[in-house]
Amino acid sequence: MKSHEMRFSGAGGQGLQLCAKIFSSALTGEGYHVSLSQSYEPTSRGGLSRADIVASAGTPDYPLTTDLDTLLILDQAAAEASEGLIRDDALVIIDPRRTKKPPKGKFKVIELPLSATAIALGSERITNVVATGVIAELSEDIDLEIIENALRSISPKKFLTLNMDALRAGVDLARGAKAA
Repeated sequence: MKSHEMRFSGAGGQGLQLCAKIFSSALTGEGYHVSLSQSYEPTSRGGLSRADIVASAGTPDYPLTTDLDTLLILDQAAAEASEGLIRDDALVIIDPRRTKKPPKGKFKVIELPLSATAIALGSERITNVVATGVIAELSEDIDLEIIENALRSISPKKFLTLNMDALRAGVDLARGAKAA
């Protein structure tokens, strides 16, 4: 991987900052230089929220995203916020339960039941971890074992089992999408 740009976007309270921390930790652990930036509206729940990662084998040329390779959208509020930044060959993952109008372009959009899967596991609050599993599985650049280790180190102990189950469920969703 020479350079990779990722955005985790949705509404405040969906754990997008945690997603970015997990991937930042994993990429740093694989030897990449990582720039992490966050943006969120002043409302803690429901306002537009995003976390961006620029990762590079060397020092990134510019620390902010300008050409997204991977985009996660967990809420309609974030669907338009990335227009003009998405590469034609990018991977865009959306939760269709909360995102009715995904962005349009040459990029690939994959709709997966992220929040429905989290709810089936017992808590919608782990939608972010389900999405982490999806992205980890669909990414060629990130070793799943490193994501698992990052999640173990970041997750509160009382939620570790649930978070690991959510990560595995996301991996399974991604494998199903690959097979389709």
